[in-house]
Amino acid sequence: MTCANCVNSVEGILKKLPGVKGAVVALATSLGEVEYVPSAISKDEIVQAIEDAGFEAAFLQSSEQDKILLGVIGLHTERDVEVLHDILKKMDGLRQFDVNTVLSEVEIVFDPEAVGLRSIVDTIEMGSNGRLKAHVQNPYTRGASNDAQEASKMLNLLCSSLFLSIPVFFIRMVCPSIPFLSTLLSMHCGPFLMGDLLKWILVSIVQFVVGKRFYVAAYRALKHGSTNMDVLVVLGTTASYLYSVCALLYGAFTGFRPPVYFETSAMIITFVLFGKYLEVLAKGKTSDAIKKLVELVPSTALLVLKDKEGKHVGEREIDALLVQPGDVLKVLPGSKVPADGVVVWGTSHVNESMITGESAPVPKEVSSVVIGGTINLHGILHIQATKVGSGTVLSQIISLVETAQMSKAPIQKFADYVASIFVPIVITLSIVTFSVWFLCGWLGAYPNSWVSENSNCFVFSLMFAISVVVIACPCALGLATPTAVMVATGIGANHGVLVKGGDALERVQNVNYVVFDKTGTLTQGKAVVTTAKVFSGMDLGDFLTLVASAEASSEHPLAKAVSDYAFHFHFFGKLPSSKDGIEQRKDEVLSQWLHEAEDFSAVPGKGVQCSINGKHVLVGNRTLITENGVTIPPEAENFLVDLESNAKTGILVAYDGDFVGLMGITDPLKREAAVVVEGLKKLGVHPVMLTGDNWRTAQAVAKEVGIEDVRAEVMPAGKADVVRSLQKDGSIVAMVGDGINDSPALAAADVGMAIGGGTDIAIEAADYVLVRNNLEDVITAIDLSRKTFSRIRWNYFFAMAYNVVAIPVAAGALFPFTGLQMPPWLAGACMAFSSVSVVCSSLLLRRYRKPRLTTVLQITVE
Repeated sequence: MTCANCVNSVEGILKKLPGVKGAVVALATSLGEVEYVPSAISKDEIVQAIEDAGFEAAFLQSSEQDKILLGVIGLHTERDVEVLHDILKKMDGLRQFDVNTVLSEVEIVFDPEAVGLRSIVDTIEMGSNGRLKAHVQNPYTRGASNDAQEASKMLNLLCSSLFLSIPVFFIRMVCPSIPFLSTLLSMHCGPFLMGDLLKWILVSIVQFVVGKRFYVAAYRALKHGSTNMDVLVVLGTTASYLYSVCALLYGAFTGFRPPVYFETSAMIITFVLFGKYLEVLAKGKTSDAIKKLVELVPSTALLVLKDKEGKHVGEREIDALLVQPGDVLKVLPGSKVPADGVVVWGTSHVNESMITGESAPVPKEVSSVVIGGTINLHGILHIQATKVGSGTVLSQIISLVETAQMSKAPIQKFADYVASIFVPIVITLSIVTFSVWFLCGWLGAYPNSWVSENSNCFVFSLMFAISVVVIACPCALGLATPTAVMVATGIGANHGVLVKGGDALERVQNVNYVVFDKTGTLTQGKAVVTTAKVFSGMDLGDFLTLVASAEASSEHPLAKAVSDYAFHFHFFGKLPSSKDGIEQRKDEVLSQWLHEAEDFSAVPGKGVQCSINGKHVLVGNRTLITENGVTIPPEAENFLVDLESNAKTGILVAYDGDFVGLMGITDPLKREAAVVVEGLKKLGVHPVMLTGDNWRTAQAVAKEVGIEDVRAEVMPAGKADVVRSLQKDGSIVAMVGDGINDSPALAAADVGMAIGGGTDIAIEAADYVLVRNNLEDVITAIDLSRKTFSRIRWNYFFAMAYNVVAIPVAAGALFPFTGLQMPPWLAGACMAFSSVSVVCSSLLLRRYRKPRLTTVLQITVE
């Protein structure tokens, strides 16, 4: 594919196929994603439809869980194929298989419940006595090899074209000034001159052998009612070639030899191929981010072998793609963790910077969670795989980046529209150029001195027309947006900012409001109890036991803080010192220590209620207590007001209809919160804080971070309504939340940003996933978007300005005043380099550096 029109053609053809539900094609990555019904159409038919349209296509991967593509080493003879068939027929759990002897591949449909992927690979190797070795085909490796093949193919064509075109150029420009060669080339070979005959033979090979790809692509494009760059190249070069052949034959039979321009078509094809080769190389650079992420995954894993009793009996190196959930894997110091899992033996430190962006090594011990692709630094670990394949964090990140690169930014619609009318307009301009120059020459409107002695009015006009066709470049417009979006999404991933698509990337540059959830977003999400006070005759220990019993069934972060405080009050200094011992002992005593809570229910945004010892217990905020008719004593009210004024949340407790006591809980602010809020104001963005907490606590927290606009006591369901109210005047609203409680608001916002530690990322509701739990990334997301779309606008300006300036120059607009005439071969060179320059412009985004906290406060709105 060369331009946006090619993309539109392929998408249009795919969407018309029976059984295809949807299709998205990306120019920058040369990838397409097709959603189809396998019973109605096969993948081979989809590939064939794309190839019939004039493009080359190959199947890479499928999202079907029960289908796998295996490469098989050792498939050399018919006997080998028969052996493979026999092995697969005898295997349980296989539904069907298809062996491709040309590519040495076998596609298998199997039942994952009945047979594992590793079992299939092992059975093939054992059944063939080691002659056949199967391995999982990595789609990224295949994609990279396809890119390498494309670059190699383009280089071979370019070298062939250069090898044939340089002699043609030499014969035209250099040989006439060398007497011996000039005499040799002026010799007659039948009715033709030797020089002309040599040029004709060499250029014919360039035109129809090397340039065959342009003819094939142009024919197929026209067959489907579309036009692209190939059509322009074919028109320009064919016009020059046919004219030269006619002039040569005319001269051979009449004796009057008009000038021939064989070198024009040869040089045009050479320069276009050179441009395409540079473009393939440059486009390969734009996908570096995905390549780096893929390289994080180790190629092999050490499987710990155990007997039936669970004893360690040995180790075996396996392909990392064959790891199955439940496998115990050995991770050596300095090696990469092969899959997401849990440590079952050993202690070490792991470098997780490639996933979370945090440079400090993270300590790991038994029960610690590890992420695939991270590096084990010191000790040996045994981990049990929990997530493999597409379920791992790294695979999800790669998938997000791929999805973003496949999507189209709304600004791309402009290029799509221009591409759809570009080629017909250029051809029309070319015809008009020829007609105007020819008619003016025929009517004697310009002096004969403008036309060279051995030329004529027709040839003079034709050269201008060919230059117009060849210099026009729809490719630069088509590449302006996707290449920049591709680089930006990759850069974002490197900085822990995952963006789902070009539309989200485009929206965030114009954001007016950033709405922050308080708990876990502006604060650390690590609530701690700072005080507990009883306002009845109940003992403090009994009070804490009552509250912890009521909160034991709740999953709210504040409930955990209450339970931990009560536990430490009762058992501090009475448990073993080691962490494992504490956890084990804690589990044992919890069942004996807590009362049994019956009829438990959580009241969203208010608290919990249950029955303990047959009496009604309420634990929650002021609203829950007062709604149930419980009176809060004045001294408790004063104590509560004092807590809330100091940015603490009050948890009130009622037992059997009477107020018993309260607890003060604080959640420390993130250290960067205040600076980020100030930075957003400098960027011209209005920060808003949204919380279910009471007004006093909310305002105290907001004052600390510098937010003036506070929305407090908002129920979880009402958060989306607050977002919609801000959108009423047409403002663009971004919502930053933890992605779980805030998912309705994240979905309602123009831009949803889920902030989390990398493993619990809420991919569904948010447009952005901020992998590191750091608010600085909100500014990074906005800044990256603004710089990306500034680059895209420059790309569009350059691509449009190039065509607006170049086409009139090629048409001869300056010739009457300056005598400047652009030869068609030079026009071809300009066209080739215009698209390369746009891709290189997008590649400049790779130099992006995220704003530092120290400089954020100096940012001013332009």
